[in-house]
Amino acid sequence: MLNKNQDQTVASGGAAIQAAGDVTIVNTGISTAEARAIALDVAKATFYELSGLARDIASSRVEEITNRVIEKLEKENPSGLQKAKDPDFQYSLLTVQKEFARTGDTDLGDLLVDLLVDRSKQDQRTILQIVLNESLATAPKLTDGQLSALALIFLFRYTQNYQVGNHKLFGEYLDKHVFPHSARLPKSAASYQHLEFAGCGTALVGGPLEETLGKRYGGLFLKGFEKAELTSRGISVGLDSRFVIPCLTDPSKLQNNAMNRQTIEKQIEEKQLSADDGAKLLTLFDESKLNDIQVKEKVIQIRPFMKEVFDAWVNTPMQSFTLTSVGIAIGHANIKRFAREFTELEVWIN
Repeated sequence: MLNKNQDQTVASGGAAIQAAGDVTIVNTGISTAEARAIALDVAKATFYELSGLARDIASSRVEEITNRVIEKLEKENPSGLQKAKDPDFQYSLLTVQKEFARTGDTDLGDLLVDLLVDRSKQDQRTILQIVLNESLATAPKLTDGQLSALALIFLFRYTQNYQVGNHKLFGEYLDKHVFPHSARLPKSAASYQHLEFAGCGTALVGGPLEETLGKRYGGLFLKGFEKAELTSRGISVGLDSRFVIPCLTDPSKLQNNAMNRQTIEKQIEEKQLSADDGAKLLTLFDESKLNDIQVKEKVIQIRPFMKEVFDAWVNTPMQSFTLTSVGIAIGHANIKRFAREFTELEVWIN
């Protein structure tokens, strides 16, 4: 527990650390135990103003969240333990400790720990470091539903997974990244107004979710074409599996072996296809696409819980919400919190 008594017993070879006095670290690095001691000292003065049971509860929560920070640093970024000596990192750590001490919310604690570990990887005062610092202060102002909204807006508007090459893989992708948030999405306009107030984004111009999915994952939503089309249109690649595969929606037909138009354009360039063949392959792709209604129906068929997501998207400002850098950082962290792995944040903020 944290308390006013800062007397310490130091083992042979150890170094005493007092938050209220000068702190001296003799060696160039610090151990896990030393990092934990420094982290706890950071919070002590803050909780002197509390009294009785409130201070006991806050102290217990601070020790809990501090241990979680240290454990995650040891696992994901051991060199980040050295950040315990850095004033700016200490300030970010104090933010995490204070917010978790106030609420004791496990989900919020997990999110803040993930953000802080990402912050520990930044050695310079870059835009990413500044955004992560701001995200640590902003996330506690949001509800679980708002955090889930940021996660899915980030996922659908700012990312694309090229590894989901069939409906089975797409369904597994939705299970991992979307399902944990699907039942939490807020329905009220006030929730999104508050997200704007908190600096997470702005409602601008957007479109239906099925339109976005159809553009980014169009290869999963094709009605296909007959084999005779390749001959009648004079497409010389024929049944080359690099360009043509059995249709995912209707196995009796064929379809382009591509996720979207950009994939086909890349194939044309890399395989040095003629301009004529390239144009015809693109035309086949465009003519084979399911319409937005059919895309929505197919996605719900693959994973029924997506109906809730489609409903929330169309009936709230989600479909037109554009994220700020802080909104992206929080959305990214919340996706990663459930999926446990995701592309590094530097891809979007650099």
